[in-house]
Amino acid sequence: MRALRSPDSAAQTTAAPRTVDEYLAGVPEPARTTLNKIRATIRSVVPPETTEAITYRMPTFKYKGSLIAFAAFSDHCSVFPMGSGALEPLSDALKDYRTTKGTIRFPVDRPLPAALLKKVVRACIARNERKAH
Repeated sequence: MRALRSPDSAAQTTAAPRTVDEYLAGVPEPARTTLNKIRATIRSVVPPETTEAITYRMPTFKYKGSLIAFAAFSDHCSVFPMGSGALEPLSDALKDYRTTKGTIRFPVDRPLPAALLKKVVRACIARNERKAH
């Protein structure tokens, strides 16, 4: 049985990707370049034991549980801090972006600024470390 893709997902295949590289290979430009920058920024911050996986058909970083995911859609890209509460302390810094409790949306051709994304990732790491104790 083949997995169905989200109706507004930018991924070009109907088969579910098994790796982050497979996911990114199916994303059209300019979103692919944007997500590669997002991935590199996240990798620069996470602890070495962090792993990458596909969760809910999205690239996800895992460290003491799901940490943060990202995805491309037809008209935007998103970062998904997994769990709750990570975005609340950053609400002023995120005021220029469409956000919900667990989503930050940004244009397909303009990744989140690295400094801002690093703050989000560090907040997620701190949250997961608190939960693990």
